Amino acid sequence: MTLDLLVTVAVLFGCVGTLVFTRAAPDIVLMGGLTVLLGGGVIGAASGLAGFANEGTITVAVLYVVAAGLRETGALDVVVRGLFHRARSVASAQLLLMLPVTVASGFVNNTPVVACFIPAVLDWAKKMRISPSRLMMPMSYAAILGGSCTLVGTSTNLIVNGLLLAQPQVRGLAFAELALVGVPSAIIGIAYVLLTSHRLLPDRDASVEELRNPREYTVEMIVEPEGPLVGQTVEQAQLRNLPGLYLIEIDRDGDVLPAVTPKEMLHAGDRLVFAGVTESIIDLQRIRGLQPATDQLFKLDSPRRSREFIEAVVSPTSPTAYKTVKESRFRRRYGAVVIAVARDGQRIARKLGDIRLHAGDTLLLEAEEGFSRRYRNSRDFLLLRPIHDARPPRHERAGVAWLILCAMVLLAATGITSMLQAALLGAGAMVLTRCCTGSIARNSVDTQVVVVIAAAYGIGQAVEASGAAAWLATTMLTVTDGNPVLLLAAVYVMTVLMTSLITNAAAAVLMFPIAVAGAESLGVSVLPYAVAIAMAASASFATPIGYQTNLMVYGPGGYRFSDYLRFGIPLNLLLGATAIALIPLVWPLHPN
Repeated sequence: MTLDLLVTVAVLFGCVGTLVFTRAAPDIVLMGGLTVLLGGGVIGAASGLAGFANEGTITVAVLYVVAAGLRETGALDVVVRGLFHRARSVASAQLLLMLPVTVASGFVNNTPVVACFIPAVLDWAKKMRISPSRLMMPMSYAAILGGSCTLVGTSTNLIVNGLLLAQPQVRGLAFAELALVGVPSAIIGIAYVLLTSHRLLPDRDASVEELRNPREYTVEMIVEPEGPLVGQTVEQAQLRNLPGLYLIEIDRDGDVLPAVTPKEMLHAGDRLVFAGVTESIIDLQRIRGLQPATDQLFKLDSPRRSREFIEAVVSPTSPTAYKTVKESRFRRRYGAVVIAVARDGQRIARKLGDIRLHAGDTLLLEAEEGFSRRYRNSRDFLLLRPIHDARPPRHERAGVAWLILCAMVLLAATGITSMLQAALLGAGAMVLTRCCTGSIARNSVDTQVVVVIAAAYGIGQAVEASGAAAWLATTMLTVTDGNPVLLLAAVYVMTVLMTSLITNAAAAVLMFPIAVAGAESLGVSVLPYAVAIAMAASASFATPIGYQTNLMVYGPGGYRFSDYLRFGIPLNLLLGATAIALIPLVWPLHPN
């Protein structure tokens, strides 16, 4: 072994050991490993940092902007509400999520599928009091399984097919040829998740922490006359079991319905009186078909998207103290409107406009931009606290966001443009059509995921340059002792191990020449080994760093590195056995 090879192997084991046995951030660990390889001269700067200019890395980053456009317009809300409407348990929610994600990932690159679903699934999990950790990893696994069924489902399949076409006298793969192994694998994978997730997946309460805010606001909302909630029951509108929120009564043309049943039908113009905590009241503002029951709100000069939500505590010297909300004239005085009122953690059983404000009351305000800056030193308020990321969605732009997404998918699926070009056009269109602002687009990119992918790519370059890949190949061929089936199993296992340590694309590229050399030495067809590489490179269930979608759900799911090991290793074994059994039947290991 050379010194470079020893250093590379040490860095690989050091990174994996640190991620498994500590809570160190993956981006810090992998960048540290890459720094050692660069500083030690194992790899040059151009190769080591190539991951930051890699097309796949940039594509993932840009897709976050597309997802932001869908989130900001609420485009996925209807889809997710429809998917989960009949979910009565965690298992049913997992099934309702995994089935469409698996199907969609077969025809659309699985990375944008996951990027678009993450914010919507997070919102739904919070409303239903389900830990995101019970949904995020199953969603990523479903995307991986679906992407393994067609050539366009994942970039890895396209890479392997390109390498096949470059070989003399070797045909490429048909569009859905991989489905002969991919579909059975997907069925087994979904069944595995449903049967084992309740024991093997963590239930991280911190990720969907119960609302412990002692302030309970009273707020009124109106059912929009032309909105989608008219004609739905309270239960169908999903207004019954919102966490931290209680529907007190419905005021219908002056008639008050104090005991609202789940089967109560919503009418146009109904005034719904809720009591709840801050976060739930903000969520209420985002529901399509509801609007705050105050005419003053819509007399503010600025559009709703540019306004801010603020919690303000009334001072004893405030001119609004001891006046009703209606008498206080907040809009004229401050350029703000009272959305809700909280007092000593107690529910105020009055209509919002008739509540008489007391010193110490906490008000939830919707104000024109800059309110907190202008009044932070005012004696009218004891405290001002801006609430971030509380903007109501631009539902009127949801159709535009869907058109942009469909156009992006069509461009990439038909080969008119590359996935990166389609993603760049989609992200630019989201900003230009005001589905999201430039600042939101900039802040939407998960830099941790981008850095991890880029650093892992650099480490993969070092694995090849140092001779570690060649050393592993020689060892593998010796162990198989010339048996084609054992060689197929070895190729699959080595690819799974490599994709768990580096990235799926890098693992496929590194393993392909090794597999070709082994097949040629045995005089058998290269095609089954190429299929094994394609399937194994995507079968990255045991670590978060081997596949982009695993990384994307790592933070939102509140996972630890060990969670992937516990839940993913059995699935890797199941799918490995399935692939090794089916591949020789579909693509015989006959001599060339």
